[in-house]
Amino acid sequence: MNNNVVFNFNVDGEDFTSAGQASVNVKKNLRQLGISPEIIRRVSIAMYEGEINMVIHAGGGEATVTVEENCIDIVLKDTGPGIKNIEQAMQEGFSTAPDNIRSLGFGAGMGLPNMKRYTDEMKITSEVGVGTTVFMRINL
Repeated sequence: MNNNVVFNFNVDGEDFTSAGQASVNVKKNLRQLGISPEIIRRVSIAMYEGEINMVIHAGGGEATVTVEENCIDIVLKDTGPGIKNIEQAMQEGFSTAPDNIRSLGFGAGMGLPNMKRYTDEMKITSEVGVGTTVFMRINL
C-alpha cells in the first residue's frame, strides 16, 4: 500500500443503538484492503471500546482511522468532561459510568484497559472541562 487510507466517523453520543457502528464500518473496510483477520480483530475491539466510552462519558465525538504501510492509527477525540485521573481510569474495574448505564451492561471499567491491551501503543491526553483525545497504534 503506497498511499495512506483514512476513514472518518462521527460517533453519536445520543444513541446507544448506533454505538459501535464506526468499528463495524472500519472492520468491513479493512477486510476490503486485505488486512489480516487478527489485526482487524484488534482494531475492532479497540475502536468499539473507544466508541462506547465516547457515548457513555462524552456525548459522542470523532474517530479517525489511518491505514499506513506499517501500522493502523486510531484517533478518538471528544469534547466531553475530560478524565480527571488517567492513571486511575486505566485500572481494570474502575468506572465512573452512572447506574443507568451499568444496568444496560456497560461501564464495567474495562474499556481503557482493553483499548491498551489490543493496541501496540496508546496515549491519552485529557483536560477536565475540555475533552479527551486517545491515540492508538496497531503495527502491521
